Amino acid sequence: MVPSLRLESMKQGLLQLLCLILLPSVLNGADTRYVDLNSTNPTQPYTSWATAATNIQDAIDAAVDGDLVLVTNGVYGQGGRVVFGSMTNRVAVTKSITVQSVNGPGATVIQGNGPVGDTAVRCVYLTNGARLFGFTVTNGATRLVGDTTKERSGGGIWCESNNGLLIMNAFVSNSIIAYNRASQDGGGGFSGQYRNCVIMTNVARFGAGISRGGIRNCLVVGNTAFDSGGGLYNSSAGSGNWGNTIVGNSASSGGGVLGVTMINSVIYFNSGGNHLSSTLSDCCTTPMPIYGFTNAPLFADPANSDFRLQSNSPCINAGYNSAVSGEVDLAGNPRLVGGGPDIGAHEFQTPSSLLSYVWAQRYGLPTDGTVDYADPDGDGMSNYGEWRSDTVPTNAVSFLQMVTATNSPTGVKVVWRSTNTRTYFLERATNLLGAPAFQIVASDIFGVAGVTARTDTTATNGAPYFYRVGVH
Repeated sequence: MVPSLRLESMKQGLLQLLCLILLPSVLNGADTRYVDLNSTNPTQPYTSWATAATNIQDAIDAAVDGDLVLVTNGVYGQGGRVVFGSMTNRVAVTKSITVQSVNGPGATVIQGNGPVGDTAVRCVYLTNGARLFGFTVTNGATRLVGDTTKERSGGGIWCESNNGLLIMNAFVSNSIIAYNRASQDGGGGFSGQYRNCVIMTNVARFGAGISRGGIRNCLVVGNTAFDSGGGLYNSSAGSGNWGNTIVGNSASSGGGVLGVTMINSVIYFNSGGNHLSSTLSDCCTTPMPIYGFTNAPLFADPANSDFRLQSNSPCINAGYNSAVSGEVDLAGNPRLVGGGPDIGAHEFQTPSSLLSYVWAQRYGLPTDGTVDYADPDGDGMSNYGEWRSDTVPTNAVSFLQMVTATNSPTGVKVVWRSTNTRTYFLERATNLLGAPAFQIVASDIFGVAGVTARTDTTATNGAPYFYRVGVH
């Protein structure tokens, strides 16, 4: 567990981390419906603040696909709508619309009703294509009997599933999902996509934080599963589990995550094991994952809910650099600062070096930027190049190098030195004076320890061929 972690006092301290509210685009011809708990003249179709609805469900009912429902400050804890069986939802978003708060989760709350049982009220139901932005979702619960998936799962949020088509999934962003309970799966949330959220102190049998959903740039902390998957449970590679911090969760097995694919994430200080039956890439966790490291993440002040990175954290610049252009971290800061994205939900904003800190620390290199482009072993590759290639900066025979290129009836076979921690691309040119000279032959080539080979099956005539290999 996180030392001296005070879960009951975390919520207020975490609000400052959710300062960014992503303003969704509204389709041409769509309307904005307004909600104000204190409206004195609620009048359909609620298209101005002067005629705003007093509860979120009324505005949703008046909306059509593509509309925006804009909600101002308040605790919205009255009313309900049944979608499946006998399970009541405080807010049921049954259309492809966006429901967004004006001032974020610190000011706008959707409150369900616990405990688990016949009187339980789940906070939010989201259909495919529905989006929820900037709320605190709290005190939701499920029934103790009924359909296992639809009535007993998703205490805070229950999302429809569209079989992995991320662009159409129910989507939750910039929200705090806290103190919810489910008798089966997903105390905080069931299915759907969650981005830039704090998911904390939820309870369920499986997947206390999130079950069967995807998380990105999220902090998952202090959730408790009675069986498996304290933080995250049963989430596939297509769910986009990228750049998260999963700490202080507990379960009988897989206290952090169970049965998931995780990338660029911190999975640490969890009770019942950090991960089980999971695929991990470039993660900070114990025990050692396939790709990653076991060094302590060095949070700024975990006892006081500050899970940002210290200036010497091994997580800085240590993540897999893919698809982060224009993205932000949990605090709304730029995600890619330095030589690569950081591991975890927070990006350290003033790194001194471009190198992966854990990689530099492993070889005794300083992280003050003074040796980023030095070549201490004299093999022709700088430390930066050696890190990107995951070769050894103190070994003159360890560097990214083409070994052979041989002709055969099926094409040209290219062989290069490689590691099993990197993905490569192969390029070819037939005229070095052309523009562009090189074009991609193959990409996303998973390396193996020693050498990797790829045959260019299109190189079967007598033209001259020039090849080069790069690292993604």
